[in-house]
Amino acid sequence: MYKGLVTDIFFDLDHTLWDFDKNSALTFSYILDKHKITIPLSDFLQVYVPKNLAFWKMYREEQITKEELRYQRLKQTFDDLRITIKDETIHSLADAYIEYLSSFNHLFPGTLEILTHLKPNYNLHIITNGFQEVQEKKMINSGIRPFFDQIIDSETAGVKKPNPIIFNVALKRAQTTPKKSVMIGDSLEADIQGARALGFYTLHFNSHNESSHNYGPMINHLNEIKSFL
Repeated sequence: MYKGLVTDIFFDLDHTLWDFDKNSALTFSYILDKHKITIPLSDFLQVYVPKNLAFWKMYREEQITKEELRYQRLKQTFDDLRITIKDETIHSLADAYIEYLSSFNHLFPGTLEILTHLKPNYNLHIITNGFQEVQEKKMINSGIRPFFDQIIDSETAGVKKPNPIIFNVALKRAQTTPKKSVMIGDSLEADIQGARALGFYTLHFNSHNESSHNYGPMINHLNEIKSFL
């Protein structure tokens, strides 16, 4: 569908190429045990995961700071679980989470295959709202960093997707235009609607089993990208 039109492909990282949920669960399994917090991992994640998504939405919308995100998602999880944890321990857990998250490097099925398929014919880039200090480590440790030319993160850009500024920063760094670009990501709001507002082509990677919509094509496996590019 986009063959012959596109020269540059911009990927989101978390939940699109890098399996955030699986790697995050493995990280919590390790750091909760390390901090001697005895709670079944499934019980913890059942409360934490939706809270984390909610706090990330607030962070994306500039309602909270990075520090508030890292603290409050843990604090409120333990409060809801009726587990008393000292602030000192919460801060230690927050730091350990960032430290060890990039140690686990599960990618979505088909990631290496599709990147290998695309690289000879397109310029590949990343646009991510993730924290600068950990995103580069994730890419290096998982072996996908060599595939990408430009890495644009929200901390460097000063704003987060779907703010048009971060997409314009990415276009400038890649020396391309929206009409020659496709954005591939999991977030309808941040990746798809944000990119389409500037004129990008888009592919919505449905890693959250969302309902169909009218904001461009949706794929359920990364190998489906071959049908478009």
